[in-house]
Amino acid sequence: MLATPVALVTGGSRGIGRGICTHLARRGYALAINYAGNESAARETQRLLGAQVESLLCQGDVGESADRARLVDTVLARWDRIDLLVNNAGITSPGRRDILDATEENWDRVLAVNLKGPFFLSQRVAQTMLERLPRLTAPCLINISSLSAYALSCNRGDYCISKAGMSMMTHLFAARLAEHGIRVYEVRPGIIDTDMTAGGREQYTPLLQQGLAPLRRWGTPEDVGQAVASLATGALPYSTGEVINIDGGYHLRRFP
Repeated sequence: MLATPVALVTGGSRGIGRGICTHLARRGYALAINYAGNESAARETQRLLGAQVESLLCQGDVGESADRARLVDTVLARWDRIDLLVNNAGITSPGRRDILDATEENWDRVLAVNLKGPFFLSQRVAQTMLERLPRLTAPCLINISSLSAYALSCNRGDYCISKAGMSMMTHLFAARLAEHGIRVYEVRPGIIDTDMTAGGREQYTPLLQQGLAPLRRWGTPEDVGQAVASLATGALPYSTGEVINIDGGYHLRRFP
């Protein structure tokens, strides 16, 4: 009997992370649910997965080196494998400052969580994958970026740059790991209905209804989760380094 594949999902306690965990559980994964500070939300995600799903709560700030090391060690101590890493944890730009007023403190924090953390966590997990390749099921890294990787906001420069960097990071890991059969993808959500976007509901709802995204609705964490689960379980087996837009068609360039 094959061992249950294990997925480590950073920022898995709520929003997009919870949607990802839910869909991976339905595909038979055991879940390591990482959270930074909201333990009650993480426990709610675990409860929603159900007792029949193997799961583990893993506290840790992906922007901190020691936390990343402890996170990986905790998962390996439980299952001795990581078949899938989903780099989902991220923070928005504190205060949404204009780039002419941006601070180094905010820059360092956003880049640490959104780019440096995922890069070095991917490095460590990839090393563990290479050590265990014969035992793994469809080893894969999936990075959750944002339409902000290319759609600029001058009051969120640090966030936009972190997500653009994640796109290059995806290409780098895809090229490096392809010879070992480890696939790497970037999933690029659009305007998704989560706590992070709650403050923009009044602004974005009419814009979406008017066609800001051709499908004319908010995206959901389930939309992103379904895409991640499909990629992880081999929906595109002869593909790596791809960008999968989950944005209702926002990325399409259209003449007015």
